[in-house]
Amino acid sequence: MRGKWWQEAVLYEIYPRSFYDSNGDGIGDIQGIIKKLDYLKALGVTAIWVCPFYKSPMDDNGYDVSDFYSLAEEYGTLEDLKMLIEELHKREMRLIIDLILNHTSDEHPWFIESRKNEDNPYRDYYIWRKGNNGKPPTNWESFFGGSVWEYDETTDYYYMHVFSKKMPDLNWRNPKMREDMYQMIKWWLELGVDGFRVDAVAHLSRNWDFPNYKAPEGKEYVACYHEYSNRPEVHDYIKEMNERTMNHYPEVVTIGEAGGASLEDTLKYCAYDRNEFHMLIQFDHCWLDTDPDSAPYVPSKWTWKDLDLRDLKRSFKKYQVGLYGKAWNTLYWSNHDQPRVLSHYGTEGPDWEVCGKMLATVLYMQGGTPIIYQGEEIGMMNVKFDNLEDYRDVEIFTLYKETVGKGLATHEEMMERIHHRSRDNARTPMQWSDEPYAGFSTTEPWIKVNPNYTKINVDEQLNREDSLLNYYKRLFKIRQNTPTLIYGDFKLYLEDDENIVLYTRSDGNEEYLVLCNFFDQHVKVTLPNDIEYQASELIISNIREINLQVEMNLQPYEALVYKLFK
Repeated sequence: MRGKWWQEAVLYEIYPRSFYDSNGDGIGDIQGIIKKLDYLKALGVTAIWVCPFYKSPMDDNGYDVSDFYSLAEEYGTLEDLKMLIEELHKREMRLIIDLILNHTSDEHPWFIESRKNEDNPYRDYYIWRKGNNGKPPTNWESFFGGSVWEYDETTDYYYMHVFSKKMPDLNWRNPKMREDMYQMIKWWLELGVDGFRVDAVAHLSRNWDFPNYKAPEGKEYVACYHEYSNRPEVHDYIKEMNERTMNHYPEVVTIGEAGGASLEDTLKYCAYDRNEFHMLIQFDHCWLDTDPDSAPYVPSKWTWKDLDLRDLKRSFKKYQVGLYGKAWNTLYWSNHDQPRVLSHYGTEGPDWEVCGKMLATVLYMQGGTPIIYQGEEIGMMNVKFDNLEDYRDVEIFTLYKETVGKGLATHEEMMERIHHRSRDNARTPMQWSDEPYAGFSTTEPWIKVNPNYTKINVDEQLNREDSLLNYYKRLFKIRQNTPTLIYGDFKLYLEDDENIVLYTRSDGNEEYLVLCNFFDQHVKVTLPNDIEYQASELIISNIREINLQVEMNLQPYEALVYKLFK
């Protein structure tokens, strides 16, 4: 399959609360996005994915929806959203919005009705179970820590929530609930959106036998995510949804999100012949530096060790080769739920900008659709607030309660884990300038700005030719004008090398070579004998212009892309 607009797109994810505040209330908004569309267009962006803007009590910043048909007041009005669609289309850009299918807010009218009594028509829209001898129905652990069950004294039942307790899970076995969701989807399609990123779709089904497990020593709950992730019934729901909605809008794109999806799972979700999603966001390459055994009392994402580059390359190869010709891939380093990539897999040191260029080269020269997260293009980094109270993410406070609150960890240890892994690392305000509040707002923002905004910001990089921002522009211009870099095959070399990423992209008679030193040391590299060429042309580099040779000495974080002639 070739020639679809979404295959040749460059996507940019916007966390609206933190992107740009147009009215001075400290919160980003839809008009703020509109004001920055020309910036995004100049970057090379052809479509934006906007995180939830629906009406919400904002327990999880909009993923806890209380009304699917209205915008949160702080973000604007439906007329603002219509204007955003119009302004995007004027620029030949498109709008992708988040679609939340797994849960609602506990303040959604459905749930308010559901909890009233066992006979309520909306009772079965959610998952209710009786307790187990004074305890929750199972000892399953939530993604946010603690139990997946919350007791509700109104009817003496527990409801299930794989995320926050204010985000009760919907019961997808209920056809009436599904019908209501399909009506909502069609409403947005008629409004003119160009696609959906489908949040947490992996969790639409669970093991309805609800087995218990033996908990690890020192823990009350078990991270048995397989009991409510990527189960077979999910695919039936997706196909039915498409038949009722998406299939009637052939230009609309759907991007599923499925944490924990294997290669086999990914093909089930988005293979060309499956009639499910056009692409899938899976997290295989995102958490390769976790070390669960080092701290079994926290979910694994809160642990870390030094990255083994060989693991990262194997992950790249798995999906580049495994999906080629069968399904379309997504390319992204981070998103609103993950640490900043420079802090995660790169460096915050003096070479941060060179490293940022290398990271962009390694990923975005591969096959698939790039999805840049806001601020990545200027090198935004993790934030280290001194006080727990300066953070805003509900997940942090649940984690802190389940660890420090139960004597399993010290305050200092958990603050260090928060500094490394918190979702708020990705949610500090976009750094537009060195003016107060980073040019994001004229007043104190909803969450503090990263103090490094005075040196890392858009204004500083716009007019500096060698900036990370301008490198991103050049890189995407090359990619979007080179079909081989969009559709070509992928071949990985030096798989066991601990420092070098080397791969080729080829399509017919054209071939490109990508060579990167992933770390902060000088490295010697010898090209494998099976890379054959008569001449080469340097396409882009992040440090110096150098001819391709069989023997090369690479500088720290050096990235080079060549076109090969045979």
